[in-house]
Amino acid sequence: MATEEQLDYGSSFEATLERSKKLEQDLQKQPGKYKVLTGDRPTGRLHIGHLFGSVQNRVRLHRIGVPTFIVIADYQVLTDRDTFDKISENIRQLTIDYMAAGIDANDGKTFIFPHSHVPELNQLLLPFLTLVTNAELDRNPTVKEEILASGQKRINAGMYTYPVHQAADILFCKGTVVPVGKDQLPHLELTRTIARRFNDRFAGNKPVFPEPQPLLSEAPVILGLDGSQKMSKSRNNAIMLSADEDETAKLIKKAKTDSERNITFDPVKRPEVSNLLLLVSLATGRKPAEIAEEIGDGGSGKLKQVLTDSINEYLRPLRARRKELEQNIDFVRETLRAGVRAAREEAVKTLDEVREVMNMTI
Repeated sequence: MATEEQLDYGSSFEATLERSKKLEQDLQKQPGKYKVLTGDRPTGRLHIGHLFGSVQNRVRLHRIGVPTFIVIADYQVLTDRDTFDKISENIRQLTIDYMAAGIDANDGKTFIFPHSHVPELNQLLLPFLTLVTNAELDRNPTVKEEILASGQKRINAGMYTYPVHQAADILFCKGTVVPVGKDQLPHLELTRTIARRFNDRFAGNKPVFPEPQPLLSEAPVILGLDGSQKMSKSRNNAIMLSADEDETAKLIKKAKTDSERNITFDPVKRPEVSNLLLLVSLATGRKPAEIAEEIGDGGSGKLKQVLTDSINEYLRPLRARRKELEQNIDFVRETLRAGVRAAREEAVKTLDEVREVMNMTI
């Protein structure tokens, strides 16, 4: 039985990348064949690192017609943060950011919902927990990194089990594609293993769950304005999508560069300058080296001005849409309610199948 297999967190990245490339090609040809599950934890508003790193890719998949469920993982905030008093507001702001970026959550194919409002989804957690061992959860490298980053001295059980909850997030709607970065592959491998073990143990010749495939992001790692760490609101090194143009200019003015006047693109020797050039590139579609050559001896002052102008120009339509949505919170709430209704409809069907194969019908 498959529950005896050993979960391998170190499978070949090169092979995974090759499968992801083939998957991307087929998504373009047959978008309706797949179902994407993606999402975020509601820890605050989104910044440009989120936009360039993941949200733009979701918008792209959404626009080619791939059915998409976007889960706002509110329960998972409780694992390592004491910010429950802000969860509702963060859910609404996250939804506003998604829609302002180009997600049409009222097209009948795309749904945004918080998983705490879909009880049938959460009921999958119990049978899924019986399919993994404590040792497998303890070995998960992503969990180890997140425990370390949280700085907690007392680690609650939710930190270890939330990869299983994440599996429920993905499998409740029978998601087949999950856009991920390399660091999230261990979580997805656990989901694939749970799907396989459930099918082998309970479902016989009629599998209930697909084994979702990773769609690897080609987005570069975006450092914060300090040039040394990944962009994050908690590190005060981020440009929020909700910031206005003056706030953006002030933040960029404080960005870290170096003492050389001539601007060049060299991510190894000049990470701070190169990161700012990368941000200009992402906002303009031009190559970083070309931008650096154009700025030349203009120094960091010129670079920061070019970045300010580029980011503000790029975000202007998004920010205008964002203001409209903030003035229509009822519409945002109804979008979330519609997402919950659609998610529950999917989850009820899946849970009925689960009960059936587990001989729990009455």
